[in-house]
Amino acid sequence: MKIADPACTDVCNEVRLMQDELPFDGARVLELGCGRAEKTRALAATGRPREILALEVDAVQHARNLELGELPGIRFHRGGAEAIPAADGSVDIVLMLKSLHHVPVELMDRALAEIARVLRPGGLAWISEPVYAGDLNDVMRLFHDEKTVREAAFAAVCRAVEGGSLRLVRQLFFNTRSHFDDFAQFDARMIRVTHTDHRLSPELYAEVQARFAAQLTPAGATFYPPQRVDLLQKPA
Repeated sequence: MKIADPACTDVCNEVRLMQDELPFDGARVLELGCGRAEKTRALAATGRPREILALEVDAVQHARNLELGELPGIRFHRGGAEAIPAADGSVDIVLMLKSLHHVPVELMDRALAEIARVLRPGGLAWISEPVYAGDLNDVMRLFHDEKTVREAAFAAVCRAVEGGSLRLVRQLFFNTRSHFDDFAQFDARMIRVTHTDHRLSPELYAEVQARFAAQLTPAGATFYPPQRVDLLQKPA
């Protein structure tokens, strides 16, 4: 297993990639760390999964998800990956989209054990994580450096595979597209988030703004952050 593939330049939409790679038809899907549930809703809109249980640990974001109203095929629940409210072997597919590194390091092994517990034999886990590289990462790390936790998340996946609770099917590497019209939009989406209290000094804020401005064009700033997917399977 490798944590990154610097040679990869492919750009793709992760939801479309998942639809191509995973057997969603009639599947019971669990999403861990659904955030604003944008990908959750896009997947449900395809009509392929039987149901999606979407967990979010951030109380503020979970409340906002509930305000979306009743969404056919989706159930929102507040909770973390280390204590999944689902029965043993009750899930066909687990999705963890860029959220394993948000689990406290001391609970990462437990989270992967929980994923193995709720998956049916032969069930699949799609664990995607941002790679610590790229222009967007260079801006973000000024105030939110995730190098250590991303490395810890990868190490936890490796331990789960080495321990045999989950087996590696394959790894996928690709870039996604992140666009911001201006710094105000970056500020709203990346700094003023509900799940983390970013408190930047005026000096640091100015440094972040300057680093972002270096990528800004008249059409805005477009980044292509690299990603890794560890596609895992519970042994039959």
